[in-house]
Amino acid sequence: MKITHQKALRIRGGRVVDPFSQRNEVADVTIVDGVVAEDAPTGATELDAEGWIIAPGLTDIHVHLREPGQTHKETIETGTAAAALGGFTCVACMPNTNPTLDHPDVVRLVLERAANVGHCAVGPVAAITRGREGGELTDFAALLSAGAVAFSDDGSGVEDDRVMRAAFEKARELGAVLIQHCEYSSISAGGVMHKGEVSSRLGLPGIDARSEEDMIERDIDLCRATGGRYHVSHISTARSVEMVRGAKADGLPITAEVCPHHLLLTDEACGDGDANTKMHPPLRTQRDVEACLAGIVDGTIDCLATDHAPHTAEEKAKGFVKAPPGIVGLETAVATAARALIDSGRADWARLIAWFTTGPADVLGRPRAGIQVGQAADLAFFDPKSTWAVEPSAFASLGRNTPFAGWEVTGRPLGTLRGRVLRLGATCAVDRL
Repeated sequence: MKITHQKALRIRGGRVVDPFSQRNEVADVTIVDGVVAEDAPTGATELDAEGWIIAPGLTDIHVHLREPGQTHKETIETGTAAAALGGFTCVACMPNTNPTLDHPDVVRLVLERAANVGHCAVGPVAAITRGREGGELTDFAALLSAGAVAFSDDGSGVEDDRVMRAAFEKARELGAVLIQHCEYSSISAGGVMHKGEVSSRLGLPGIDARSEEDMIERDIDLCRATGGRYHVSHISTARSVEMVRGAKADGLPITAEVCPHHLLLTDEACGDGDANTKMHPPLRTQRDVEACLAGIVDGTIDCLATDHAPHTAEEKAKGFVKAPPGIVGLETAVATAARALIDSGRADWARLIAWFTTGPADVLGRPRAGIQVGQAADLAFFDPKSTWAVEPSAFASLGRNTPFAGWEVTGRPLGTLRGRVLRLGATCAVDRL
């Protein structure tokens, strides 16, 4: 339900959890003309938020919106609708589109489409190399001027040492961040799941953990040599976490993200052949899951991200070996992360929200002010006690490819508020207004 509220809105009785300002208290929040205000004028619309968490809008720095070129999988409109339903008011979209986000005109196209049909803000992540082919650097300066927020060849790692060193040097010069999909295809080629005991038992070709770890090791050396900012996408192995931990201890400008599915599932989930458990990087072992959990809790890993990767039902129906890798995650991210981190006693809601707000802002070098008087309204609402069943047919995303279908999870996103536009999910009672 999309509501353009009147001049003023008072949100009453919710718990304000704002990692930017360290607020964690029951308080009213007033919005006047799309800006957080001290007081509401007489006649303001009121929203009863008792029992809710009111947080800064979440940011997901790793999504695939598929537009341009793959709109049968997802569009900017449907992907951002899914984001808003998940509590996200900003997403960074990856460049493996058709055409690739390797030219300023394509970056501007994405921004224009997002402005016209988007349900949240969109930050395009431009390609590191032309066509994501790993050979020639894109024009970083022109892409930044067009609106790119970072650089990545996501879906592929930059394998050539010379090219990646040049990317680090250019990123340092411009103050940009490189987001690396860490995978040497020469090691992972032909693999469909994690290489280990389970893949051997199932008779499926495996992806050696070294395909990820060796690239991270190479990139840490380049980061040390150049001083360029470096971010590890969807980290998934224990050794990867340990290498990032060591690089941070040395003071290198390195950050990392982890996805909820790599905190909850292991390669054992692939045992029934469900192609919705096929992803890159693949689901790893319980040891790797525990290392990723420890890494996010101790600060080695900076933020949570979904790697939202929609595919059609027909594509996923090709079977585990032939189906494309990837799952959707925008609408389940908060609840699945809560299952891994809050239900297990490792964290609370304040920390969870920080991993989706201050963490991504710090990675991209774009800190925001949070819920403070004078700042633009950018809010998300959650019911931390609501238990619900994951039902893919109800997703706003065109993608239904999730391994969490039918799971009972706790912690429901209720809606978002950006400026004067309030979006409440179908489960949020209209009589709250």
